[in-house]
Amino acid sequence: MDYEIFDLSDVTLQSGVTLPSAFLAYKTYGRLNEKKDNVIVYPTAFGDQHVQNEWLIGNGMALDPQKYFIIVPNLLGNGLSSSPSNTPPPFDRANFPQVTIYDNVKLQHRLVTEKFGIQKIALVVGWSMGGIQSFQWGASYPDMVERIAPFAGVAKTWPHTSVVLDGMKAPLMAAVGFDSNKLNQLTSADMRAVGRVYAGWGLSQAFYREQLYRELGYDSLADFVAGVWEESFMKMDPHNVLAMLWTGQFADISANPSYNGDFDEALKSIKALACIMPGSTDLFCTADDNEYEAKLIPNAVFNPIKSIWGHFAGRGINSADSKFIDDNLKRLLAISTKG
Repeated sequence: MDYEIFDLSDVTLQSGVTLPSAFLAYKTYGRLNEKKDNVIVYPTAFGDQHVQNEWLIGNGMALDPQKYFIIVPNLLGNGLSSSPSNTPPPFDRANFPQVTIYDNVKLQHRLVTEKFGIQKIALVVGWSMGGIQSFQWGASYPDMVERIAPFAGVAKTWPHTSVVLDGMKAPLMAAVGFDSNKLNQLTSADMRAVGRVYAGWGLSQAFYREQLYRELGYDSLADFVAGVWEESFMKMDPHNVLAMLWTGQFADISANPSYNGDFDEALKSIKALACIMPGSTDLFCTADDNEYEAKLIPNAVFNPIKSIWGHFAGRGINSADSKFIDDNLKRLLAISTKG
């Protein structure tokens, strides 16, 4: 086990449901300094675990473990933190309660403050659903978070994004005849169709047109779809996926008692220096949505990743995109927040 567990005891979620013996799986990189002011929080995205974040962590990079104490908390529902696949009855599998982004960040805040005694965070950074968590950190704890850097992630699930996520859920519902009482019959094999649905959204039209999958070692489109999208999704537990899809579909940094649904107010309340990096060809976390959000955050810079890798411009696969993100993080971390 290359990660640690933070026990949360019984947690009352935003829904009012109490999740017994809840826990967060997390991994840290680097050392916490005496002032406890060298902290970076880097939450995971939908379907990811901490290892998928490691491409952005390294000596000489912006997220340098020789300089910073980097905490990677795993998303609830991802199979490592409390999830449908590792929670005993009566909250196992399809019975797992609905968890919000707000819930995730609130519990991450407990990890940061109770486990480590941290009161200031230099940066919260994340890709996709990790990005929305960075927005949520900025809105929920504006006096604690000095910088945020969401990439290929929006501050709420806009209507089109919700439709895309619902389209990923649909094959699983179809597999049980749209009968929610039969969801516990789902197996990983049912995830194959989900992978095929997502194949059209994760990457741009230009990526496919220019056959960039050949750079990844696939000779044909059919091999790429089967070898990447089917394979990766069939490794996921369908109940974990449904839980994370719900979290994603209902994500909104203002959907909590602090802002009561006033999205613009939630954005205006973020005090952190913000570098917002959408993928220029992202099909469902669009640059247009991010641009709207950036205009309302007082100290935000809007800096799209000019890439034909779509949503996956933020995935650490294409070296030019990865360097763009790292360079922007270096610039952001170099800006003083004092005074």
